[in-house]
Amino acid sequence: MRAVGAVGGAFVLALTATGCGLGADLGGKGEKIAIGIKFDQPGLGLKTADGSYAGFDVDVATYVAKKLGYSEDDIVWKEAPSAERENLIKNGDVKFVVATYSINEKRLKEVDFAGPYFLTHQDLLVRGDEVSITKVEDLNSKKLCSVTGSTSARNVKEKLAPKAGLQELGGYSECLAGLEDKKVDALTTDAAILAGYASQQQHWGKFKLVGLSLSDENYGIGLKKGDTALKGKINKALGEMVSDGTWRKLVRKHFSLSSYKSEPAPAIQN
Repeated sequence: MRAVGAVGGAFVLALTATGCGLGADLGGKGEKIAIGIKFDQPGLGLKTADGSYAGFDVDVATYVAKKLGYSEDDIVWKEAPSAERENLIKNGDVKFVVATYSINEKRLKEVDFAGPYFLTHQDLLVRGDEVSITKVEDLNSKKLCSVTGSTSARNVKEKLAPKAGLQELGGYSECLAGLEDKKVDALTTDAAILAGYASQQQHWGKFKLVGLSLSDENYGIGLKKGDTALKGKINKALGEMVSDGTWRKLVRKHFSLSSYKSEPAPAIQN
């Protein structure tokens, strides 16, 4: 973290102590910007054992922040669990959220979105030697795993394969362990999330994506409702990220070690 002057340092400490202000656009070199990311999604947003942060969303957020005038050292990373993303934005705890944040009508009633910057689909992850699951209907005689309360799991269970044996666990890592131990036959969520887990070194070759498109998930950058100026700046940065080749490099960096085939960069909705 870069040193700041005594007055500036005291100001930042005061903001931290009150629990507010980090999301504000303070402006000026060396001041901070708080950004919400996932801390538990390999390949997308992960807080590593050494306390650093890695993933596609982390790199996208860092690129956008730099275009807004903030260095990497100026970023304060905030954990943004799915259920808390809108609150973090509305309360001003973060300036924006980059956290596998699918744009949908319900969320648009509470926050605005820049982007989208990534398009993925709900898919299935299976063992690398699995040959009996090639379509979603094959799950009707199989055991399916997802996290507790997952909309992806309900989508399969209620609409696509109602006879699937659904097991809901606390986290995707638990589902992966069950998949590896043959206690379940498939794991479902967004393909990009599945690919992140499959790309971890300890999982190389053990799992594969089936390659289905069970839903369209356009990831956007969430920001405060009505902040059209910030939305325009972020959209401009995202456009430059695609045009200068950075977007494609980041996709290769984070997803090339799995069987995931990403979609082209989606058109930004101004």
